Amino acid sequence: MNFRAVVCCLLCSIASGLSCARAELLKGAWVASVYNINFPSRSGLSAETQKAEIREIVQAAARSGLNALMVQVRPEGDALYVSQIEPWSRFLTGTQGLAPGYDPLEYFIQEGRRQGVAIHAWINPYRAAANVSEARASNQESSQLARAVHRIGTLLWLDPGEPAVREHVVKVVRDIVEHYPVAGVLLDDYFYPYPSRGYPKGAFPDHAFYARYGGGMELADWRRQNINRLIEELHDTVKAVRPDALFGVSPFGIYRKGFPANVKVDLDQYQDLYADPVAWLKHGWVDYLSPQLYWRDKSAQSFSTLLQWWRNPAINPNGIPIYPSIAIDRLGGSYRWPSSEIALQLAIEMATKPRASGGFILWNVGPLLENKKGVAAVVAKNGYQ
Repeated sequence: MNFRAVVCCLLCSIASGLSCARAELLKGAWVASVYNINFPSRSGLSAETQKAEIREIVQAAARSGLNALMVQVRPEGDALYVSQIEPWSRFLTGTQGLAPGYDPLEYFIQEGRRQGVAIHAWINPYRAAANVSEARASNQESSQLARAVHRIGTLLWLDPGEPAVREHVVKVVRDIVEHYPVAGVLLDDYFYPYPSRGYPKGAFPDHAFYARYGGGMELADWRRQNINRLIEELHDTVKAVRPDALFGVSPFGIYRKGFPANVKVDLDQYQDLYADPVAWLKHGWVDYLSPQLYWRDKSAQSFSTLLQWWRNPAINPNGIPIYPSIAIDRLGGSYRWPSSEIALQLAIEMATKPRASGGFILWNVGPLLENKKGVAAVVAKNGYQ
């Protein structure tokens, strides 16, 4: 490790008691709470059982050589931590607003310190309900921001065009970084909703807000501006409160159709989700990006081709770290990837330049816990020292 990285780690350790995510490598995994994907394994477990699951997750990460976990602490306008702004998550107890008897985020941080694993707070900014039929607490954002909530299929979605929504999300993030020594804050790829069979491209029902706030801009440009403003304000908020903390985003893995020209994609992130991660890189509004490169190498969406594109100085002139998200969950299911594919992608990540600060984030921690197809050993031994 070079002198700069050593000094950085010392400063981070003094400031937060956590292992330093700014070191030369970030080796992370996603820990999803929505739908009880990873933690807790089901709602309604006792506090002690949930704590045991946290210990198991952190220990599994450490055994695999990881130094970071991206823990989903806000899946649907709720909290897996003590909040005066939003209710406790129903994924903890089965009832939104019901306290679990301990503080999950605090316990993750405590266990992370013991194992040398930094904890990042992963939030979803706009999803107000993952299932509209589930009961919600009276202080949940779907009530507090009712005029800015739209139903999209079985989801409730906050309107990015309402300034009060942005103010609320910024307030939530400020609360997290003021009260918890997290290593950083991370957003996933859900901005405007993904198109689906029941939700055509561009059909977001925001015309009233557009008429009020659009200022003569084209609708698509105005929607992108809404997301850009959130990204910039969240970055500035995190840095104002905790200059040592990282702010990152994990966008869809392909920027838009034709970028790069030799990959195939149906979704146009720029036109369909109104996300412009290239602008975030060029303006320096993120400390890193983790594009979701959930495809096999040498496929029509080749992992190596895409990673080269994201790290290209023409796209990323400031050399902001690109930590690809790698789909270890595709070892199972209908994909049935061999573990050699994960080994290959880790090797490609190491070899793809420019790489001032390298690393990856695994989607998700579940296969590591299970050690699916020996993936824990694959991650631990593939050159990451």
